[in-house]
Parts: sequence; C-alpha cells; structure tokens
Amino acid sequence: MADSIELARRLCLQPPARRTGTGRCRPRGRLGAPSLRVPRPPLSLSLSLWSSLRCRALDSTRPVAVEGGLGDEEDEDEEGESYFALTSSRLSRVDYLGESTKGDLNVRREHLDAFGGNGKSTLHGPIEEIAWQEAREAESLLRELGIADPFSVRHSPRGIFCTRTLNLRSISVIGYDMDYTLIHYNVMAWEGRAYDYGMANLKGMGFPVDDLEFDPDLVIRGLIMDKDKGNLVKADRFGYIKRAMHGTQMLSTSAVSEIYGRELVDLRKESRWEFLNTLFSVSEAVMFMQMVDKLDQGLVPAELGPLDYKGLYNAVSRALFRAHVEGQLKSEIMAEPERFVEPDPELPLALLDQKEAGKRLLLITNSDYHYTNKMMNHAFNRFLPNDMAWRDLFEMVIVSARKPEFFQISHPLYEVVTNDGLMRPCFKANSGGLYSGGSAQMVEKSLDIHGDEILYVGDHIYTDVSQSKVHLRWRTALICRELEDEFDALIRSHVQKEQLITLIQQKEVVGDLFNQLRLALQRRTNSRPAQTLAATCMDDQELTESMQKLLIVMQRLDEKIAPMLESDGELFNKRWGWLSRTGLWDKSHLTRQIEKYADIYTSRVSNFLHYTPFMYFQSQEQSFRLIET
Repeated sequence: MADSIELARRLCLQPPARRTGTGRCRPRGRLGAPSLRVPRPPLSLSLSLWSSLRCRALDSTRPVAVEGGLGDEEDEDEEGESYFALTSSRLSRVDYLGESTKGDLNVRREHLDAFGGNGKSTLHGPIEEIAWQEAREAESLLRELGIADPFSVRHSPRGIFCTRTLNLRSISVIGYDMDYTLIHYNVMAWEGRAYDYGMANLKGMGFPVDDLEFDPDLVIRGLIMDKDKGNLVKADRFGYIKRAMHGTQMLSTSAVSEIYGRELVDLRKESRWEFLNTLFSVSEAVMFMQMVDKLDQGLVPAELGPLDYKGLYNAVSRALFRAHVEGQLKSEIMAEPERFVEPDPELPLALLDQKEAGKRLLLITNSDYHYTNKMMNHAFNRFLPNDMAWRDLFEMVIVSARKPEFFQISHPLYEVVTNDGLMRPCFKANSGGLYSGGSAQMVEKSLDIHGDEILYVGDHIYTDVSQSKVHLRWRTALICRELEDEFDALIRSHVQKEQLITLIQQKEVVGDLFNQLRLALQRRTNSRPAQTLAATCMDDQELTESMQKLLIVMQRLDEKIAPMLESDGELFNKRWGWLSRTGLWDKSHLTRQIEKYADIYTSRVSNFLHYTPFMYFQSQEQSFRLIET
C-alpha cells in the first residue's frame, strides 16, 4: 500500500481543477489565486495549428475517426477530416507493458508532416532531447491550468494506487457497486443502527445485551474472526498471526505465540475463519466479540443450549441477517438518508467524465430497486448538471444482483418496468435497461464485451473484486475509505517512525560487531584463529569487556525499541495499528488480498476526477529490500 513517508510529503502540491454542478470549470487552489490563463502553444507547433488542435480536442461534437473503419466515425466533418484516430479493437496490440492499445489516440498519418515527419520540425531529432523539452513545457502548462501532475496526485490521500498496470483507454465498460462504493455511509450511524437492530434480535432470542454499546474502534477492516476460539486476529501477508483479541481483550504477544505459533490463517477454511472484507463487517465483529465476553462470564442462559464460540457466531450472524432482511434498517435509512449518507459532490462528475469519454457505465448492486433508487437520487441528482438524473449516467442498471453468485452462475432476469418496481421476466438485457437478477455473463453478451474490457469497482474484496477477477478476468478496483485516515496518520507519525528506524539500524550495527566478537571468542576457545588478524590479536580481557559493553547497549536499545514498536500505528487504531502492515515493514493480510485481486485501489470513486478517463496506471517498482512499501 501507499506507505511511504517520502511520497506522502508531496501532499503540499495542488489538486486538480474540477467542474462544479453547473458545468463550469473551477480551478482548485488557494483563495485569491490568479485566474486561469489560456495556455501558450508548445514551441514546436505553429500558433494556428496549436489553436486548431486545441479547439478540436475540446469540441466533443467533432468526430474522432477509428482506425480500421467503423462506419460513419470515419466521415469528415464540415471543416475536414479529424486530426486524430482511435486504435480500434481489430487493430489493437499490446504495448511494452502488456496492456492493450485499444482506445489509444493517434495522429493520423496525413498530418504527421506538421509534427516533424518531413524533418523540418523541432520534433525532429533525438527523442531524449525532444522529450526533455516537451516534459518541461507540459509541467509549465499543467501549472498554468491549475492541475496537479499525476505523480503528485497519485501519492496523496486521494490518490489511486496501482498493483497491476491498467490502461483506462482500453476499458470500454466500467461497472460500479453501490453501497460503500458510490454511496458512502457514516459508519457510526449506519453500522451503529445495524448493531442496534442485531442486538435487539439477540435480546429477543434470550441473550443478555442491555449493557452493551456499539464501539466501532474495536475492529478494523482486514481482521479475521476465529470462530473456533472466539478470537479476532490480525495476520501478515503469509497468514502468520501477529495480534489477537479474545472477546474484547487484547492478548499478549506471548499468548498469541502460544495459541497460534503453529497455525496459519487459511481463508479457504470458511467454517473457521471469517475475513472482514468490508465496512459492513464492523457491526458483526463488534457483536461477536462482545458476546464472547458474555459467554466466558457464564451469562448466556442455559436454556439457549450448550453454545461454543462457533455456535455463538452463528447466532450473531442470524440476528444481523434478520436486521437486514426484515427491512426495518433500510426503511429507516430511506426515510432520513441525510443522517446516514456522506455526500460527495465530486463523485457524479467523475462518472460524467467517464461517460462523456465513451465509457459505458453499469450499476450492479445487491440492494433492491426501491432502496437503490432512493439512495442514488439523494446522492447524485443534486450534483449533476443540466437537470440530469442518476439513471442518465448508466448504460445498464442491475439491482438485487445476488453477488458473488452473479459472477459465478446465472439467475433469472427480470426487467423493472415501473417506478413502483413492478417487474416482468425477460430473457435478454438491452442498453438503457433496468433489471433485477441475471448474471455477469449476460452483461458481457448483451454489451458484446468480455474480460479485460470491463473494469468493476467495489468495496468488498471477496464479493466485488475477487470473484469478478477469478471467474471472469474482469479488471478490478477496490474502494477503501480508510486509506485516507491511514495516510494522514502516517504523516503525523513520521518523526517517531524515523527515530524508531534509527534505533533499529544502530542496534543492527552494534549487534553485528557483538556477533563477530562472539564468533572470535568461540574460535579462540577451540584453539582456532579468529576471522581476521586483528581479532585474533585481541587479548581475552579486551574481547570480554567489549562484548559486555555491546550487550548492555543492545539490551537498553531493546527496552527503548519494544514499546515504540508496540505503539507503532496507534494513530490509526490503538488496538490493531496500521491497516496495511502487521509490523514495522511487513504487509498485512489485507494488503496481500488487495495486491492479489485489485488492479487499482483508492479511497473513494470521486478520486477518478483527479485523473482523466484516459489514464495509464502503472504498477510501482517492487523492492526486495526491507523498506517501506
């Protein structure tokens, strides 16, 4: 994950310009900043040609030809043929990073002379020199436009981080989940009410719950419930458990080692391990941990039968499932969406950019039609320009999708035909339709697309990201709002982190000398020469005193380092530390899941507005050194 302090320092750079709900362009920056200036043309272009290209690029009504021939798109407009052509699916290849070139914008051959094809332009010459000059011009123009460069945006709390290179130009369709993806809920409000309804159901079953309250800080995403032992654990990328909590009490390091020293987390064993994939898991985990305390204290009534921790988990799960299925929770949210939904004015505009760039947008959600329509109306319509409604953004909407089965098997398809949600069976989905059920294969067939032409964006690692990747090879994006808090906490912990690393490095140097002297003493005891002549010539007293001194220094360093390591990450969560790591350097199991299944990940969908719909995301260099990753 983005866990580099050096990269985080670039927060001071300005974020990009954005459009307001009125459709106007408003540059970001400080109050009183100079107004946006018209950019000057690059030195290598004549003023007239630059003006023509600029107008054509900004005029969305002018056609862009598609190489290979796609009917009317090759026709000339009233002022002549387009300067540009798109690489079609038929002609697309893969580039040097293995990404499809479909959707790339190319200068048409007949216009190449103006850019140096005749040898007279400043674009003629060594490409290294040309690129250096053009990069300087580009940086200057970006500053004049009030737009941050992609590097600075990428390394910020609102950045989009890449684990597998992704060319958005080759993406034809972008599908979105809704809950905690397009709609972000206030966790305390939404999960707090889910907790209340779940606890009410447990009380109705006879469980003692009256003195319990919702505590969202008890858990974080990426933890794993051990249903056999009544524990909540945090594992590293290999499955080794580093921290654990029994009930609501954290276990000591020695206790964790004693319980799990010989065990690895294996998420394939679903009967035992339950991964907290999403913020929706928060209320369930809090309920389970609190009820484990009640069971250990002998407060669970005997008439509920002999319960072990797994039976207790099943009871909690049923109680929370009833809270969702019975509809009381969603009815309360629909009645007062402003209490539960955190508005994001930029999000609809990010989707509008994608739609206007030719991407076909899909909404695929497990929520029912009435809830989806109410939430999307509330979150989208007021921020869209020109009296647009949320439905105008999407090529197809699928509610009650029943993910993850939606990506695995086919369910009956129904068309929603009235505003009241009346449905009728159908056998084929069409563009512009609103449907219930169906399958991902049906979507691919109806839109005549497949696999890596689709980017699916969701917040649930398993239901949204893993299954669409594993079964269909769709490209994937994970939404994880907590990234912003973690990034900010990393900034605030920078000084302490540097101090800790310095102490550890000092101990490594001191420890290396101690080990060398220890080896020299060992060889001397066995009448063998030491590693070097100087070590061999040390007298016994000098060797012994040096080792004693170094050992005392290391012991004192340990006393300083241990509590600093223990507190590392407390600025994010006092119990569990960082979301992305399980130690000073090692990645968490959550990070491993993200790297395995998500091509890109970010904190919110509106972060796409800080990029362009044509962005080429490249995975970052992976290092084998023990550095922050």
